[in-house]
Amino acid sequence: MLVWLADFAGTFPILNVFRYITFRAGGATATALLFVFFFGPWAISWLRLKQGKGQPIRTDGPESHLAKRGTPTMGGLMILTGLFVATLLWGNLRNPYVWIVLGVTATYGAIGFYDDFLKVTKQSHKGFSSKARLGLEIVIALAACTAIMQVSPPSIASGFAMPFLKELIIPLGILFPVVTAFVVVGAGNSVNLTDGLDGLAIVPVMIAAGTFGFISYLAGNAIFANYLQIHHVPGVGELAVICGAMMGAGLGFLWFNAPPAQIFMGDTGSLGLGGMLGTIAVAIKHEVVLAIVGGLFVVEALSVIIQVAVFKRTGKRVFLMAPIHHHFEKLGWTEPQVVIRFWIISVVLALVGLATLKLR
Repeated sequence: MLVWLADFAGTFPILNVFRYITFRAGGATATALLFVFFFGPWAISWLRLKQGKGQPIRTDGPESHLAKRGTPTMGGLMILTGLFVATLLWGNLRNPYVWIVLGVTATYGAIGFYDDFLKVTKQSHKGFSSKARLGLEIVIALAACTAIMQVSPPSIASGFAMPFLKELIIPLGILFPVVTAFVVVGAGNSVNLTDGLDGLAIVPVMIAAGTFGFISYLAGNAIFANYLQIHHVPGVGELAVICGAMMGAGLGFLWFNAPPAQIFMGDTGSLGLGGMLGTIAVAIKHEVVLAIVGGLFVVEALSVIIQVAVFKRTGKRVFLMAPIHHHFEKLGWTEPQVVIRFWIISVVLALVGLATLKLR
């Protein structure tokens, strides 16, 4: 919204800074951070009052988690509200990519909110029907990926780019929305599975958002894209503003989510933020890089898939408990040890993902 001030740069040269994505991304980061930080205590009190017993705690999980009873959930509302306020204030609202990403974030967040609502009101882990939920996610992802294909340059609109290879792009044609929808749905649910310990999911999400904000800026700049030999996608640089807002909102939320958490992110936040990351990856043609940068989320999801598949086939468990962060808790790691070590892994994976830009 504030980008319109750049129209007056001829009269007031100082307003020219509003043309710069970097300046507006920084503004979005600060705005989202302050918004969540200052409104967080009120939101937590309100959610605690409305939810009563808070999020139900698994009785078959680590015993240390039983002390978390009564902690409110749906903290994702704080994150998403801060993200939207900052993006609508600092972003270029004439950019179609902005609306596509915000659309997926909002709708995935709404699905997660309904799931959280059912769990809290019923005091049960059985929320939204898994089949209905997955079906909605797929429909939304297909619509978003089709829209991305329509607004992208024709030469790469339906292509799937590969890291490490300079000019290679796999033409998918009409299958592009189907293949890339898998990326969006997978990202949303992988982040959702990772959100099981205080602070575990939000920091890797911020790291991924920061990484993709940087890549978005480079991919949207013809000079940088040409130098790094990555595919130039006009307009995606604006997604750096959304990523900046995500980082600011995430930092504000972490203040309250740090162990011992005053509030949980819930499916409201994890599903919405995961869908956001997946959509940005599709828009900037870095779907495979998301699997590297978000490798922690991939491992978390795979641990659940492997556990379920092997147990159904043999009746035995590969991990002491899935997702894998609970496996390490069962091995004797304390919750802070698991969380911080997984953060370190996320930083390393982000660096590896950025290295693919120069290894082409």
